[in-house]
Amino acid sequence: MDLFEKLKLNRGPLGAYAKDVHGYFTFPKLEGPIAPRMTFRGKEMLTWSLNNYLGLANHPEVRKADADAAAEFGMAYPMGARMMSGDSDYHIRLERELADFEKKEDAILMNFGYQGIMSAIDALVDRHDVIVYDSESHACIVDGVQLHMGKRFVFPHNDIKNLETQLERATRLVADTGGAILVITEGVFGMSGDQGKLKEIVELKKKFQFRLLVDDAHGFGTMGKTGAGASEEQGCMDGVDIYFGTFAKSMASIGAFIASEKQVVEYLRYNTRSQIFAKSLPMPLVIGALKRLELLRTRPELKENLWKIVNALQDGLRKAGFELGNTQSPVTPVFLNGSIPEAANLIFDLRENFNIFCSMVVYPVVPKGVIMLRLIPTAVHTLEDVKYTIDAFSSIAGKLKSGHYERAMEQVL
Repeated sequence: MDLFEKLKLNRGPLGAYAKDVHGYFTFPKLEGPIAPRMTFRGKEMLTWSLNNYLGLANHPEVRKADADAAAEFGMAYPMGARMMSGDSDYHIRLERELADFEKKEDAILMNFGYQGIMSAIDALVDRHDVIVYDSESHACIVDGVQLHMGKRFVFPHNDIKNLETQLERATRLVADTGGAILVITEGVFGMSGDQGKLKEIVELKKKFQFRLLVDDAHGFGTMGKTGAGASEEQGCMDGVDIYFGTFAKSMASIGAFIASEKQVVEYLRYNTRSQIFAKSLPMPLVIGALKRLELLRTRPELKENLWKIVNALQDGLRKAGFELGNTQSPVTPVFLNGSIPEAANLIFDLRENFNIFCSMVVYPVVPKGVIMLRLIPTAVHTLEDVKYTIDAFSSIAGKLKSGHYERAMEQVL
């Protein structure tokens, strides 16, 4: 069969619905300055779907730093991959400050979080090694694990007893191969909002020999006394051997980093293919990240404001009778019961009649019959935003329960 003909016949699990949902449920366009209120299809929306946790996207000091760096350097400098011609004092300074913030010896910048952690996993292990990872790990981890040519074992989400079982299997295997064990989990799981059981995993080092890689994309900047992440929150920073953070959430930018022992970072610097063969991060992104990190460290009120909104939203939703699962972070999932057509009608109602924009998650990401509405609070939301949203959710929940959304989805686009 011709390749293009095959692609036309099988559009993929999401692509099969593209004609009906594109531009509304998928690939929606939010316009205007990044803020709690943005424009969608000509209407102002109260927006709960942007990973702008600390409100830095439009912070005046951040905007100025970004603009000044772009004016001085443009978007091209430095030109080339860092190993060849793309290094700078600013890149090195950012790595040093990130390492210091995470209390690690060194750090390496990544152009993007997704490709960065994929490539890092690929670089860290060889066919003799074993990877053991949490079943709810983000797609970037799953894709990185799939690059691994050796054995990989998965443990059910946050199931420490089963993790022990997998570590026993892995230990027996590496005794024969001469390899090592890498355990991978997340600091904060981006869908459910619960934290990985980092302290309990670190405790297992007393029984097993392994190294721990933590993807803390949603924890960096939001969790812990200083914002250093979920491992700081749980008091086990020293037990996390390889710490991954991204600039795409709390820092409201592009890029990522890995912090670890100096020799491990040096190894990654010379063996992580997605960085060796890719252009260096442009200077405005690096200088902008330095300013964002400065604000993260010196303006504790940003995280305090975030948690004021998080607590008000989550406490209010629970008091109103909503199920939020086990979230222990700003990520706020709201679980409802209903079909995919009901979910589509519900979201349409929220956007068109309540002017609220949030993300919807349905099967196969969650079980059949479950609708998950995912809210991302930020430091720049207000308590009035919270109250309005809880009232609106109470209204749509009543409509859902009464069967209002049961009819087949009508043309709403």
